[in-house]
Amino acid sequence: MQILSPENAPRIGFIGFGAMASRMGDHLKTAGYTISAYTPSGRSPSPAVPMLPTPLALAKQADTVVVCVPDDEALAASMYGENGALAGMTKGSLLINTSSVSPEATATLYEAGQKHGVVVLDAPVSGSTPEADSASLVILVGGDKEDVARAAPIFDAIGKLTIHAGPSGSGARLKLVINGIMGAGLTTLAESVAYGLSAGLDRSMLFDALDQVAVISPHHKRKLKAAKDGNFAPQFPARLMQKDMRLLLDAAAREAVPVPTLAAATQQLSLTRRLSPNEDYSSLIRVMEKIVANDR
Repeated sequence: MQILSPENAPRIGFIGFGAMASRMGDHLKTAGYTISAYTPSGRSPSPAVPMLPTPLALAKQADTVVVCVPDDEALAASMYGENGALAGMTKGSLLINTSSVSPEATATLYEAGQKHGVVVLDAPVSGSTPEADSASLVILVGGDKEDVARAAPIFDAIGKLTIHAGPSGSGARLKLVINGIMGAGLTTLAESVAYGLSAGLDRSMLFDALDQVAVISPHHKRKLKAAKDGNFAPQFPARLMQKDMRLLLDAAAREAVPVPTLAAATQQLSLTRRLSPNEDYSSLIRVMEKIVANDR
């Protein structure tokens, strides 16, 4: 990772500066970038990062804008209109959208960027807060090859790998594929654990055994370890996972792709979101465990 000197440090403005973005910002500051941020609440987890009053004000003083917001609606609210970021960006500047949003919202932003002369990359990330902490995110990028290369120093500062998924929109679509596998995998895991507990298997033995077998991904093993201890601190909140599953169902329907397994998983994750929206999506394991405990 190249460390920039203060006299040539580019200015990066974050729109959305929550758990993921603030960690990205820390790594970019270490690499020598100047960081500022805008959030609708006006609050930041990092007092050292200047907060701007509007997306417009942020964009006017940034060389690159990085967007990290929860959904399509938040993206639209921060990008468009007289106080939106696009109104304040100069021609040729770079807008990197790391948000997990729909392919339709991604296309709308790309087209709006073209009208303003702004380069837009969709670049959602694979990984949760532990990967953001360690700068080991995988960045999934859609856009022109030259533009992806231009953004490479930023991606290198926050992640371990950048995947150029294809033209604009490809990063957003790849993110839905990955999160669909993650959400459905967790649902299968929670239901299988519930069977094992209901059938009388020892709880500690069951959780420890699943930690040793190859069929469980490292990501889901991490969720299992936390669930064993009843720790559902939000590395990936249930409200965001359910939102991504909903986006995937809609995207698949538009392509006439049958996805009954993903649909069933989304129903389970909708229950999880309703019961504990701000806890980790793996709290579905607790939901299923309580169901079988009540059956005894």
